[in-house]
Amino acid sequence: MEFTSFNKRLEYSFRKYWDLAALSNYQGATLFYRDVARRIAKLHIAFEQCGLQKGDKVAICSRNQANWGVSFLAALTYGAVPVPILHEFKAGNIHYLVNHSEARVLFVDDTIWEGLNADEMPGLSVIVQINNFKFLYAKTEEFFQIREHLNESFGKKYPNDFEPEDVKYYEDSPEELAMINYTSGTSGFSKGVMIPYRALSSNVQFAAIAEPQMHQGSEIVAMLPSAHMYGMTFEFLFEMTIGAHVHFLSRLPSPKVILNALADIHPCVIVAVPLIIEKIYKSKLKPLIDKNKIFFKVPGLNKMVQKKFLTELVHTFGDNFEEIILGGAAFNPEVEEFFHSIGFPYTVGYGMTECAPIIAYSHWNTVKPGSCGKAVVNMEIRIDSDDPVNVPGEVQVRGANVFLGYYKNEEATANSFTDDGWFRTGDMGVIDRDGYLFLRGRSKCMILGPSGQNIYPEELEAVINNLTYVVDSLVIEDEGGLTALIYPDYHLGELDGLDRHGLEERIRAALPDVNKLIPNYAKIKKIEFLPEDFERTPKRSIKRYLYQRN
Repeated sequence: MEFTSFNKRLEYSFRKYWDLAALSNYQGATLFYRDVARRIAKLHIAFEQCGLQKGDKVAICSRNQANWGVSFLAALTYGAVPVPILHEFKAGNIHYLVNHSEARVLFVDDTIWEGLNADEMPGLSVIVQINNFKFLYAKTEEFFQIREHLNESFGKKYPNDFEPEDVKYYEDSPEELAMINYTSGTSGFSKGVMIPYRALSSNVQFAAIAEPQMHQGSEIVAMLPSAHMYGMTFEFLFEMTIGAHVHFLSRLPSPKVILNALADIHPCVIVAVPLIIEKIYKSKLKPLIDKNKIFFKVPGLNKMVQKKFLTELVHTFGDNFEEIILGGAAFNPEVEEFFHSIGFPYTVGYGMTECAPIIAYSHWNTVKPGSCGKAVVNMEIRIDSDDPVNVPGEVQVRGANVFLGYYKNEEATANSFTDDGWFRTGDMGVIDRDGYLFLRGRSKCMILGPSGQNIYPEELEAVINNLTYVVDSLVIEDEGGLTALIYPDYHLGELDGLDRHGLEERIRAALPDVNKLIPNYAKIKKIEFLPEDFERTPKRSIKRYLYQRN
């Protein structure tokens, strides 16, 4: 069916898939579509009785879980504006974002609530504990009474039980504000990205075209933060429109937890960030590859070894998936080259919060290695360069996925668009004659070399990150040269009998080999070590602006 309203699409879905599993907490409870619809209906009653108006903001700050999905959908289908906030933000950031968004309601995880202070968020009418929907705070005693008698109110409104035909959701229009998603980005402070309903509809349309094997009953593992557009759209919202079953990893998604979940659930598509794949490559595959290098050089044995690696990898990721879609950051070139060589079904897409999020994608068996695909349905890409095939320029986009602007920030909005209406992504890239986009780094991160050369630190970091014991790195300009900030895996070093000093010296000793692999004008002069991981954005990118020195 065709829908002009995104909420009406959800309404149709809940009615059609009433008896199917919808949302699960991994190794925990499962909510069927009828259960989710019933909880949404109860929250709509509470919203109405507490005076929430269409267009009012509803903040949601919680780890991934089924009730996160219920809360988000309840706000959206009521006609309110959900404001997802990453649960890993510090209390001061959460207070700021709740206030900046002018939220009237806050859904919050009980563990997060311990660090918050209602007095710091004076605009809130109600604070709701997301685990059980009890009110933690209410501006008036009357609101507490509304929650106390909610089941009674529900029974009065639906005296003959709650049936599929009782599902009736707010009818939105394409240009209307659907939600606000805050992102700090890698080179600035948080801005509230205003996502219209047309962008949600367009991204869902793309997903249906890109993954036609997904349908009612399909299983998906939600391992990315639901508060971020990438995970929200492709691990949750799209699935809710087709009757799929979402399994939230409600614990910290470590590689071990993720692999166990994939083995248990056997998802038909896996949505992830490159870091997860790179960790598995580094810890499990690279040692084996190094041991079997000689076999890769013998033509007959090479194919056998590659097939063995491919079979083992497919099994590791649950056997049942059509492809792994990677996004949110660049893929390490060495890892990508290996995965491509053995025919592993992965693809790297490209998107931004401001596009809710998808911009470019190609299926794994058509994409060109090193690219992030072509412009998706309803989107156009151009490169701000006199020679876009050979000379990198800023990637600029337009289409249905593009946001409305930044909330209460007209200056940032104006600076983000060209005079002829294209969104300026801030990313640098080239686009080949077949339409494939190849990224070359963030324009704001680009460093000018000694003779005017463009140095893209991400390319240098990809080489450094291949070193044993390096978890992640950041290359910065420092006193006229380049310094590599490195966060090492001290624990792995201890397992290998290295103390802190020995591990750092081992990495420093590899610097000449690193510099052999990069251009002369981009050589690393020195290395500094960090005792803790880098500060990161919701999509796990390093907050580069915190570490700049010039």
